[in-house]
Amino acid sequence: MTTQPLKTAAAGRVQRPVPLREAVYEAILDLIITRGLPPGRHLVESELAEQLGVSRQPVREALQRLSNETWVDLRPGYGAFVHTPTESEADQLLAVRALLETESARLAARHADPAQVSLLRALWQAGVEAVDDPNVDAVVVANADFHRGVMQASGNHVLAELAAQVDRRVRWYYAPIARARGAASWDEHARIIDAIAAGDADTAAGLMREHTERTRHTYHERFDTGAAGG
Repeated sequence: MTTQPLKTAAAGRVQRPVPLREAVYEAILDLIITRGLPPGRHLVESELAEQLGVSRQPVREALQRLSNETWVDLRPGYGAFVHTPTESEADQLLAVRALLETESARLAARHADPAQVSLLRALWQAGVEAVDDPNVDAVVVANADFHRGVMQASGNHVLAELAAQVDRRVRWYYAPIARARGAASWDEHARIIDAIAAGDADTAAGLMREHTERTRHTYHERFDTGAAGG
């Protein structure tokens, strides 16, 4: 007798609009990831509230949550600042990313069907076109879309979920080096797709490992010259 009301109640909860504090959190996080708010930027509650058209309370809640997730540093007496990543933090994240991406390419070569390979080629084409886009975020998004496509083609949903958890931070670290990687990155993507299409798991994994290591190396070069912070 109680099954139907419970189902109805659950459906109602799913259909509710996103809470304001969640929308504000996502908006600020997106600005951080795209470097609209670069590392080290002082985050003033009143300015963010005015920019987003909300009161200061949801902004304050969002900054606390972002601090808990290390996107923002709260400094007593000084305020909130966008976190400035250390070289060690970047290295650890990109090392984990390399492991996940390498295995995804290996599995994709074993399991990808023709439709998935076609999708990867379409994502590749979009990425090549984005290289010349004056908006660097277009390249960052295209790169994320391509790697997500490889993950999905792997057929391993757990692996894809793990990759999704680090996706936003990878985008954040990739943004300052997207131009430096440029067309070379997409040439590497093309060779990875060819290996996946050929069902050559070892080659696909090796190419992906080299690809992610080049990205990691480029980031360290940029960090050493002081450019990775913004």
